[in-house]
Amino acid sequence: MVMRGGTSKGAYFVAGELPDDPDERDSLLARVMGSPDPRQIDGIGGAHPLTSKVALVSPSSDPDVDVDYLFLQVGVDDGSVNDRQNCGNLLAGVGQFAVERGLVAVSGAGAEVRIRMANSDSVATASFPLDVGLPVYDGDTAISGVPSTAAEVRLDFEATAGSTCGALLPTGAVADAIDGIEATCIDNGMPTVVLRAAALGIAGAESPAALEANELFRRRLENIRLRAGELMKLGDVSTTTVPKMTLVSAPRAGGHICTRTFIPHRCHEAIGVLGAVSVATALRLPGGVGAELLEPGDDPDLVEIEHPTGTFIARVELADGPTGPVVGRSGIVRTARKLFDGIVFPRSASSGDSE
Repeated sequence: MVMRGGTSKGAYFVAGELPDDPDERDSLLARVMGSPDPRQIDGIGGAHPLTSKVALVSPSSDPDVDVDYLFLQVGVDDGSVNDRQNCGNLLAGVGQFAVERGLVAVSGAGAEVRIRMANSDSVATASFPLDVGLPVYDGDTAISGVPSTAAEVRLDFEATAGSTCGALLPTGAVADAIDGIEATCIDNGMPTVVLRAAALGIAGAESPAALEANELFRRRLENIRLRAGELMKLGDVSTTTVPKMTLVSAPRAGGHICTRTFIPHRCHEAIGVLGAVSVATALRLPGGVGAELLEPGDDPDLVEIEHPTGTFIARVELADGPTGPVVGRSGIVRTARKLFDGIVFPRSASSGDSE
């Protein structure tokens, strides 16, 4: 099934219908997407990281969880298949897919599906409407980055702090100097590096195309990312998609903060779900890099994040712990829509790649 989840699009599979061997599975998925090829012309990928994604869903062996969800990022140009991060956007469609495929029994006017995000072994609950036992996709909820409205999907996250790096602040500090630039390295569901845009010589409100065309800036940003990966206990990140890099500046469109995010080499047209949660958390920490730029609203737990195509609201509740701030509940609202349900015909493994 092809679904739009949040501001991403991907192929959803029942995990048991794919090869058990990870190498065989990943080869198949790369061919399904049409990678490696910058156009992905021979597959169903959309020639962009945000549309070259896969969700594998299976019944969970955990009695407190309904389904397991493994996210795989398929490289567009290189055909790589990476499982080192979550995707909160595709997560927005996992519950509905599980219901459609009969993996979860539901009844009534709404469903609450508990989902284990296998990439980080953390849990989220997806809540969405039903009609005669099937997901409702039509609705009047709008999210930035999607041109149409759809039914609301509420996502509530549990124990996301340190889910990949082992700690909310994997370096042990709220702020670090990396290559002469002050940064907050954080993991509240997505390993993210938060930096002030001005420190890198940019305004922070440039278009994604303009930032991608700035080669000197991009090289500097990648140097910081590689060093941050080591500091965050992620090792050599030169071939991975984490950590994400988010540049913050003063808000310009009525939100609380302005952002530009690299994922990691393309500038995001919006901002990822768990990336937004991590950025909002960083900005609410005392001493967090860019916290002084935040213009909070009436509810301090809500952070409205401006991005290139609109805004994204994340809720992060913090409490005082024995050794510093502790993350309580995190939550966001997304939408999802079923686009296609059918059979995909990947090229054969023996077909080779043409010039």
